[in-house]
Amino acid sequence: GVRSAEYKFTRVFTGIRRPRRTRIGTEFAGRVEEVGAAVTEFRVGDEVFGIRHGANAELVTVAESGVLVHKPAGLTDEEAAAVPEGALLVLSCLKAAFPLAGKSVLVYGAAGSVGTAAVQLLAHHFGAEVTAVCDTKDVELVRSLGAQEVVDRLREDFTENGRTYDVVFDAVGKHSFRRCRRSLKPGGIYISMDLGFMYHIPLLALGTRFVGSKRATIGLGRYRRDDLLLVKELVEAGTYRPVIDRTYDLEEIVEATRYVEAGQKTGNVVLHVGGRSR
Repeated sequence: GVRSAEYKFTRVFTGIRRPRRTRIGTEFAGRVEEVGAAVTEFRVGDEVFGIRHGANAELVTVAESGVLVHKPAGLTDEEAAAVPEGALLVLSCLKAAFPLAGKSVLVYGAAGSVGTAAVQLLAHHFGAEVTAVCDTKDVELVRSLGAQEVVDRLREDFTENGRTYDVVFDAVGKHSFRRCRRSLKPGGIYISMDLGFMYHIPLLALGTRFVGSKRATIGLGRYRRDDLLLVKELVEAGTYRPVIDRTYDLEEIVEATRYVEAGQKTGNVVLHVGGRSR
């Protein structure tokens, strides 16, 4: 899959002066082609999905202990490839606000790959009361994913309507704690997927731990195999589904990246490796 991220933020991890990795991509799905002699959990021919840096390729090598599990029943490779990253980032980033059952949570950027995952997990797994913010074209989709209330950001500014929430989750890193603070209840927390201008979100995270009752934190995601197993169960139970905007051939990766960076996609953009669509 192809996901957008603010370039200053991603360069902290991908390299300041030059790329640390020459191959991009994180999530994948496909068939096991070879296994090592000591591997016991997987066999040649198994359908799997998971997380591995450099996943935008025809073949990837993954450790048996890595973030890799058998693919959910009933999903195509393209559908399965659209599941891991968004869901695992959400499960990791929202831990700062646990427990979430019964809490009011606003998701800003609810129609992106992370946002669509957040709405579903919050509503169907964590039992939170979800308000989602998205563009006009995505309102009905986001509502169908489980949001109790949907705010059209092109028609209404959620920071000005007087409503408050236990958690504001900025799934695209485009808002700010300063503006969202008024939308937080006492003791509420603002979680951003971006470091912010001059990396101010980590500084806010440190400062707000000691000043006032409202906090800010940065959602640094960790990919965990146990979380992927959980998401697989949710998919097979029918309480989580991948949202795919477009599928491109691997050879069209430049075009796919340009589309993602334009900021208009809904859900996920998937790269298809030749001839295996099922």
